[in-house]
Amino acid sequence: MENLQALKQRFGIIGNDIHLNRALEKAVRVAPTDISVLVTGESGVGKESIPKIIHSLSHRKHAKYIAVNCGAIPEGTIDSELFGHEKGAFTGATQDRKGYFEVTDGGTIFLDEVGELPLTTQVRLLRVLENGEFIKVGSSKVLKTNVRIVAATNVNMQSAIEKEKFREDLYYRLSTVEIHLPALRDRNEDIHLLFRKFASDFAQKYRMPSIRLDENAVTILLNYRFPGNIRQLKNLAEQISIIEEERSVSSSKLKQYLPSNNGNLPAIIGGEKETDFSNERDIMYKILFDMRNDINDLKKLTLDLIKNGNLEEVQEEHQQLIKKMYENKEIQENNVEVLNIPQNSSTEKDYDFIETIEEDESLSLQDKEIEMIKRSLEKNNNKRKLAAKELGISERTLYRKIKQYDL
Repeated sequence: MENLQALKQRFGIIGNDIHLNRALEKAVRVAPTDISVLVTGESGVGKESIPKIIHSLSHRKHAKYIAVNCGAIPEGTIDSELFGHEKGAFTGATQDRKGYFEVTDGGTIFLDEVGELPLTTQVRLLRVLENGEFIKVGSSKVLKTNVRIVAATNVNMQSAIEKEKFREDLYYRLSTVEIHLPALRDRNEDIHLLFRKFASDFAQKYRMPSIRLDENAVTILLNYRFPGNIRQLKNLAEQISIIEEERSVSSSKLKQYLPSNNGNLPAIIGGEKETDFSNERDIMYKILFDMRNDINDLKKLTLDLIKNGNLEEVQEEHQQLIKKMYENKEIQENNVEVLNIPQNSSTEKDYDFIETIEEDESLSLQDKEIEMIKRSLEKNNNKRKLAAKELGISERTLYRKIKQYDL
């Protein structure tokens, strides 16, 4: 245990969680060997510490150590970065270049976010793991390298293999030993300890007294899930250290720095967002019912207009109904597009009221609609904006109707 504490002090690792200690013990045990190691865990848990420990305790400690973020290198240049290229291999290759595997010969290379590697690069990496051979981009000469590979990922590798995004044979070559680092929320006793350490570090950095949490604030801190893990906790401590004038932080103050939509809710890992289509159908059906009622009311007003011939009395109510009908129609069209409901869906089967309006009545209503639009355009000197305002519909809808009726 004394050796483990010395290791933590040397690499700046804080915490006494049993799972963390187990991960460090595995790193110490595999360090003297040359077997490949895969470090797993969520983003922000400190996976980059493990390859440093392995390298420093191995016989390669005096050779080079290079950390490569595979997710940050564009797919088109990743092969060149890792394996090098020959002059003229591609546009911009004005001279020969050594890749990381050649430069790190005899040392350790840390491949962070290895799950983001393209499949073609995975094939090349597999060959390096199997026999230490690689070929530069644009070359046919086989080169040899003696490199210890430590990889890390926050991707669910089994899921990636099932989706054919990661090669199964490469996964088993990389994960000869797998070291898993626990999420911060699973290290409850270490959270406040880490916070105090970060607060002390920032107090020294910015030359100010260290912040401290009151009892209630500590409870809030321990109950928070920290999806960003240690990285998020460190950022939290730095924000509060800089912004707050009071060095004693209450629970209400702490809550201002924690996203309110997280709390202590269970995390959904590897799940897929599902849409509640039944609720959306209910909304659609309601809109369709409202549209039917609006059309019926509009027919009554049109009949009154024909019968009485008094346009001024019914025009305002007529316009309001047309506006409401168009709004409902636009909502319906937008929602149908989002839902992607097929033409023979249950909306037609279960709600046959759509077909209840007789063809001759629909044509009559259409004629009245054309007449209203024509009158409004003539009244407003063919200015669509003013006509649309008078009709109580959007200019876009009016434009669509003008094209539809070839006005």
